[in-house]
Amino acid sequence: MGQGIFGSKLGRTTSHRKAMLRTMVTSFLKYEKIKTTDMKAKELKKVAEKMITLGKRGDLHARRQAAAYVRDREMVGKLFGELSTRYRDRSGGYTRIVKTGYRTGDNAPMSIIEFVRDADTEKKKKKSPASKK
Repeated sequence: MGQGIFGSKLGRTTSHRKAMLRTMVTSFLKYEKIKTTDMKAKELKKVAEKMITLGKRGDLHARRQAAAYVRDREMVGKLFGELSTRYRDRSGGYTRIVKTGYRTGDNAPMSIIEFVRDADTEKKKKKSPASKK
């Protein structure tokens, strides 16, 4: 009995899909916000969350695993420096996907994937007690 593929094929060969996700993760770490299709964003979220978790681990093996996946050495440094300290107290859920509508041309559903900021979660916490009656 087959085990199935992890995630979506995205209409690409295995090597093309892996290369695309590696490039997207590198760009995502660099710009911290990317506009892409829904399915690519969902696949990118899985990989990006794992990269942040590697950054939080912080040991040499985790750094080498991240360097083998991320294409830019500066982004590996950012992952293990700035991003790991930003999400030190957060146990998962580092990214969010916001649907933005449909692309003109092929009508593909588009999304923005971005890192969650601590200020965003604090606003939600402040609003929820005030809304109780």
